[in-house]
Amino acid sequence: MRIENDAIGAVEIPDDVWWGPQTERSRHNFAVGPDMPLPVIRALIEIKRAAAKVNGSRGNLEQPIADGIVQVASALLTFNDHDLRSQFPLKVYQTGSGTQTNMNVNEVIAHQASKAAGTTVLANDHVNQGQSSNDTFPTAMHMAAYAALGSLVSTIQHTVGTMKTQEQQYHRTVKLGRTHLQDATPITFGQEVSGWRATLEQDIRAITAARDTLRALPLGGTAVGTGLNTTPAATKAIITQLISDSGVAYTSMTNKFHGLSAHTELTNAHAAVKTLATDLMKIANDIRFLASGPRGGYGELTIPTNEPGSSIMPGKVNPTQAEALTMIATRVMGNDVTISVANSQGNFEMNVYKPIIIATLLESITLLRGGLDQFNRLLLTGLTANADRMRADVDGSLMTVTALSPHIGYEVSARIAQHALRDGTTLREAALKSGKVTAAQFDEWADPLQMTRVDD
Repeated sequence: MRIENDAIGAVEIPDDVWWGPQTERSRHNFAVGPDMPLPVIRALIEIKRAAAKVNGSRGNLEQPIADGIVQVASALLTFNDHDLRSQFPLKVYQTGSGTQTNMNVNEVIAHQASKAAGTTVLANDHVNQGQSSNDTFPTAMHMAAYAALGSLVSTIQHTVGTMKTQEQQYHRTVKLGRTHLQDATPITFGQEVSGWRATLEQDIRAITAARDTLRALPLGGTAVGTGLNTTPAATKAIITQLISDSGVAYTSMTNKFHGLSAHTELTNAHAAVKTLATDLMKIANDIRFLASGPRGGYGELTIPTNEPGSSIMPGKVNPTQAEALTMIATRVMGNDVTISVANSQGNFEMNVYKPIIIATLLESITLLRGGLDQFNRLLLTGLTANADRMRADVDGSLMTVTALSPHIGYEVSARIAQHALRDGTTLREAALKSGKVTAAQFDEWADPLQMTRVDD
């Protein structure tokens, strides 16, 4: 053990770690819950590196100290997740401003930079110079969420690509449409898939729009949004450095009071993610219901056999990827409530639910990205349509009578459909028996493929 001091007093710290007294206190005082997400840690390290570069160039830091901070921060950013976690052990459930995690980053960098610089590097005075947890942590939240949402969009785009292929493959495969869980007029399976595809494309647009708002960083607000202990010029220079380091077109948030006290942008981003979850639940449910059977259900789709479906029923195949994705969707919907409540707690100049907001948002993104990827790879790409079963359902349907309505009227058409249902005959038989339609007229007017307007 070694002894270090902070503003409260002496603290014993394991000699083989790089953090300091504030991290050690937090490690014992807040031991419940998940670890702080590493993307937030990496973003904070990027901020410290950019600040040191600017403070060194502006003469606010001695050059050896600035260089030492930059060197250590750059090295930390190359660490794999396991090695990085070994020095950043703090939990999500800590102070609501994320101060302990900000100090964890400051202390680790200061400890190693002291060795690199050959002089004492202080966590607060040097690494945290001109900054506050109150502006660096929400800045890191934006940076981490921006990157994560980009990865999620890429995963959705891959799934859209799969759907486009199936849309073309089944462009003219006629099947029964359904509304209110009842038979409706024919569509093609390609058209049905196109609805799923267009839904995900709309989600991409919504997520991308929300993501773009996260480029505005509250950095420079320091303690309460006024920018005390820094200057607008320094903030501008640090953000310019972050742009250079990351390639992301960050901007300075116009109103820093908003950036510290409310997390509207992150809440809106999760709302878009939650909407994606609701859409994925609809799509996954459609697929698993259409694949139900093989003999007692809809039986319109065949899904891949990835694993045995039952411990007691031999040969059973279950839609497990659909089930996994829908469970993920329920978690994300619940997460949206968490973030909504947390964002409402911006008391005066500080929202003190920052860690749970970013941890929950990143959890939702990670779950959906992974769940959708495996759903696409292990179910969607191997999905096949049972065209014969689809056509049989269309041939047996009564709702193709809708195509007769413009020619013989709604009431007459309804009676034909009712007679077919009552007598257990086909619609064609009932229509011809009514005397209102000839065989040639029925075949022309009630052609299922023509009814889909697929070639219009």
